[in-house]
Amino acid sequence: MLREPIVQKLISNNGEFHSCNENNIITDSQTGEVICSNCGHVLSERVEDSDPEWRSFSDDKTNRRRTGDGTSLAKHDQGLSTIINPINKDASGRPLSASMKKTLKQLRMLDMRSKSHASVDRNFIRAFGELHVLKDKLALSNTIMEKAAYIYRKAAEKKLTRGRTISGMITAALYAACRSTETPRTLNDVSQASNIKRKEISKSYRLIYRELDLKMPVVNSIQCIARISSRLEITEKIKRYAMEILKSSQEHQRSAGKDPTGLAAAALYLACAENGEARSQQELADVANVTTVTIRNRVKSLKLEQNIEL
Repeated sequence: MLREPIVQKLISNNGEFHSCNENNIITDSQTGEVICSNCGHVLSERVEDSDPEWRSFSDDKTNRRRTGDGTSLAKHDQGLSTIINPINKDASGRPLSASMKKTLKQLRMLDMRSKSHASVDRNFIRAFGELHVLKDKLALSNTIMEKAAYIYRKAAEKKLTRGRTISGMITAALYAACRSTETPRTLNDVSQASNIKRKEISKSYRLIYRELDLKMPVVNSIQCIARISSRLEITEKIKRYAMEILKSSQEHQRSAGKDPTGLAAAALYLACAENGEARSQQELADVANVTTVTIRNRVKSLKLEQNIEL
């Protein structure tokens, strides 16, 4: 008995034909082939790779960076300068001769000196080095770093750094960046991290604020609650209650002109007392860097506003 011959149909897919009546097409991104999953017919051998293109010229093959570090205002050269490779090998990987090594060493030295020859460059190298140290101490983001570097560059462009210490000016620029981004960092926090007197920072900050015509938002006392409560490990319920107290005070416009950190500490003290958690005024004053007199006065005003009896 003769077997009936199998009739195979030809169907079209993007101009290609294959002998199968199925149309389950798969793409192999490794080999760049388009294959029919039913019969295995290869429809195309060249496919454009949509993955990120990268290649590494270093010894570390797992490094997928196509370029170096990105540009940043917090670098003295903004990350745009180049360096001479310290590896003494040519393009083929062969070691250089002794005379060529000596020449390259001199070229590297001249290249390094040329980048930090101007006084402005030396100023930026030292200032931004201290800025990176303050970033780690105060746990700040890269956005604040860029903002602080931008303010310091503008101050140096207007020659406000002349006759003043680099440490004081870069710290004042960092405090101005925290104020403009509404990051809860006080003058005391910045002063303790930089080991510079608060008076010097505030003087430099007022100069930057006046000469650069900066527009600073009003510090919101609600943002200080999370910072104080995290150090004392206060529960979320008490934090929300303290936020409600401050929101009510802001709605009545009775918190204007008051220290936001003292208001936050007083609201937390009232919230702890209302929820049965014992927290002393001295304990809150130490964490918030304010005096107990400030907390006591703010507690009296908030009690009258909220009609709270303790």
